[in-house]
Amino acid sequence: MTVTVLRGRTSDRTPDGVRGSELLGAALGGDVRLVGEPSPPAVQGWEEDLPAARPVLEAAAAAAAGPAPVLIAAQCTIALATLPVIAAREPDAVVVWLDAHGDFNTPATSGSGYLGGMPLAAACGVWDAGYGAGLDASRVVLSDARDLDPAERAALDRAGVRRVALADVAGAVRGERVFLHLDLDILDPQVMAAAVPAPGGATLEELAAALRDLAAAATVIGVEITAFDDPEPERLADPLAEAIRPVLHA
Repeated sequence: MTVTVLRGRTSDRTPDGVRGSELLGAALGGDVRLVGEPSPPAVQGWEEDLPAARPVLEAAAAAAAGPAPVLIAAQCTIALATLPVIAAREPDAVVVWLDAHGDFNTPATSGSGYLGGMPLAAACGVWDAGYGAGLDASRVVLSDARDLDPAERAALDRAGVRRVALADVAGAVRGERVFLHLDLDILDPQVMAAAVPAPGGATLEELAAALRDLAAAATVIGVEITAFDDPEPERLADPLAEAIRPVLHA
């Protein structure tokens, strides 16, 4: 198993995500491939972040094109490039998106202008980020998305994205081929601090159970893991790796 850890600039607003990515990659084991160099975090709009992220996005697309890709990055922004590759290669695959947020905003609907809140919408063709689209929104299963903007919620409904509880994800994709996007802020902030915390998230045990069930129910064709963003990532790297490992060998 090759684990690609993407360390360059995406839309990082804290310094913790890259360090978390490196630690999680090491904890998962296998052949860990470090791509790019860490860049200083910055709070800026999507217009600045999109060109700044190009080297990482191009590397993400290349990694996603390989067999059974496993990618780790600081932010969900990599999905701008990875999901169109997956959709082109396996158009019938289901994308399971586990995240506290929907990431279904666009430059026109986002109140913050944050690029990391827009990648799923771009992959589904709702806006053009320059990396293609092709993902059928009806082939997306979203959980738990407990923190949605009103316009984002409406856009998800219009697009036909399925939203299910975390415990119901495996049942929703039973027998399917699945690409898993795991944003670790699906965990409650009391478990992991998160760059964009949202109360009411999963425990580590709940996440681990959902991933075990997913591995048993579906064929996982690839995984991307984002937003391991905590000021003390060392304490969580091994437990997270243990929770994630079943979907890497499904």
